[in-house]
Order: sequence, then structure tokens, then C-alpha cells
Amino acid sequence: MADVKHTKEICTVLFLCVLWYAVSSTNNVIGKMLLNEFPYPVTMTMVQLLSITILSGPFFNLWGVRKYVDISWPYYFRLIVPLALGKFIASVFSHVSIWKVPVSYAHTVKATMPLFTVILSRIIMGEKQTMTVYFSLIPIIVGVGIATLTELSFDVIGLVSALVATAGFSLQHIFSKKVLHDTGVHHLRLLHILGRLALFMFLPVWAYLDVYSLLNDNFVTYHDYRVIALLITDGTLNWLQNIIAFSVLSLVTPLTYAVANASKRIFVIAVSLFILGNPAKYDQKQREKKQTVLPYSHQSWQERNTLLYPNANGYANGDYSKFSNGHANGFVNHSNNNVFSPKVTKGTFCFPKLKWP
Repeated sequence: MADVKHTKEICTVLFLCVLWYAVSSTNNVIGKMLLNEFPYPVTMTMVQLLSITILSGPFFNLWGVRKYVDISWPYYFRLIVPLALGKFIASVFSHVSIWKVPVSYAHTVKATMPLFTVILSRIIMGEKQTMTVYFSLIPIIVGVGIATLTELSFDVIGLVSALVATAGFSLQHIFSKKVLHDTGVHHLRLLHILGRLALFMFLPVWAYLDVYSLLNDNFVTYHDYRVIALLITDGTLNWLQNIIAFSVLSLVTPLTYAVANASKRIFVIAVSLFILGNPAKYDQKQREKKQTVLPYSHQSWQERNTLLYPNANGYANGDYSKFSNGHANGFVNHSNNNVFSPKVTKGTFCFPKLKWP
């Protein structure tokens, strides 16, 4: 009977891990797409916390999740409040990391979670691991070091943000497991408590950091339904990911959870590379989208001799009249005065007055 129960638990954990990997991969790809168009990681975090707060209550009641248990105020302030704080900070730094560097590299760094979990468990809980566990962490350190040295889109802020997020999530998993053990609260109710508390704690922080910038950012189009749809989708997927993650954490030890989390990174990296392609090229494409100048026709720009593309206030270079909106970037072929060969720059269309023979 015990073997049957153990086998059932293993199958449940495996099923949850596969589902977790799929949801997390989709969430990270959408998050990268969103941050390329909407570079506000704090706002993105607040939308995710809002999703947890709004969706958890009614859905958990429908699913018959056990109600809240009484938690003393001293215990609440000693563990629950720091957990909510850590959840918000780790989420923000996680979003900053995938904003600054490719998803693949960010998750390669986050694969160090077992290392952080082992170190923090030893410092905080006094837990000791076998030498085999310690030696198994060496390949992780070496792998992240090699990835850092060879990363084409390396960014210091992205690296530090990924490491801070990983350390924060490791602390959150260790203390969440302790709270589940000490209080007997249902793991999904704990998720709801942490999400709601983190939301209300950091509404003022979000208002101070992002609201003014959003209202004065000319590049943010509030009627852009694509950005709104991505925000809603990202928030919903993050809520589902948290549900699965807390369910796995309730069934295994923090170290086992960290190993499963590190394995998830491989899946996320593979999916992100498959969908986004080469991460460096993807980021370059996003930048080029904002600077693209549409060609006049399929012919080469150098072959065009009738259009002028000024770039700044000034005078035409050559035997052309004065233009009010820019310099003519090109040269005149004096052997044939009606031929103009422009150098392509981003600007406004102008039609020069040509000298005809």
C-alpha cells in the first residue's frame, strides 16, 4: 500500500513538472516579447501580482481549497511579510534580467538555484548535504561561467538581476516550505496571501517608479491592444505557473524543488531558442523595427535620382536650392547635372529643384 502511494506521488510530481515546464516556457517567451515593446518590468510585476490577487479568491473557492488558518501576528510579521517582500523583489529582478539579456542566458544563470538553495539552507536552517551533492554543483558553476564568457548579448545589469532573482526565489522556497510545515496552511492559500500582501505593499512603490513615466512616455501607446493582450496573458500564465510551482513545492523538499526548477530552465531555453530564434538576432530585429525606413521601390537606393532624404536643418550639398527641413545627403555628378545619387538616411521626403540642361 505504501509503495502504491509513493508511486502515485512520483507520478503526480512528474505530471506537475511537465505542465510547469510548458506553462513557464510560454510565460517567459511572452514576457520577453512584452518587455521589448513595453519596457516597464515593475508594472509587469504589478500586473502579475494583481492577477494572483483577483483570480485566486474565486477559483480557489470553486476548487474547494481549504480556507485560511489562524496565523499569529508575530509569526505573520516575522515570516509572511518578508516572504511577500521577497516575492515582489525577486519577480522584479527576474523581469529585469529577461529584459536586459536573452531569455536563454537569463535562465542559464537561474540554473544556479540548487547552489543558492544548498548554501542558504546550510546558513539559515543548518541543513547539511552529502559530499556528492556538493560535487554535483560544480558543473552548474562551470556551465554558467562558460555561458557568461561566451554570451554575445552580455549585460552586467542582466547578470546581476538574474542572480538576485535566483537568490530571492531560493529564500522564498525555503521559508515557504517552513510556513507550510509550521502553520498547516494550504499551499495555494499561502500563494494568495503572499500575492495579495505583495500587491498592497508595493502599490505606492509602483506609483512612484512607473506611473509618472508611463503618463509622460510618448512611445507608450495606451490604445495598443497588442500590449494590453500580452500583459493580460502574461499575468494569467504567471498565476498558473505559481499554482503549479507551489503545488510541486508542497510535495518535495526545497532542494528537490530547486533541482526540478533547474531542469525547467533547460526546457525554457530550448523553447525560447526555437520560438525567438537566435537571441542576439531577435533583440537586433526588435531595434531595427523602430528604425526601419521603407524603400521607395525594389530598386537600389543608389539608383534613385529623384528623391532627397534630409536629416537635419540646413542646406543642400550641391547645386540645389535651400531646404527648410534638412541637408541633402548626397553628391552631384557634374558631368550630368540632372543626376543625383543620395546617401540613404532617415528623414522626410523632399523633392529637389533639379537643373535641367
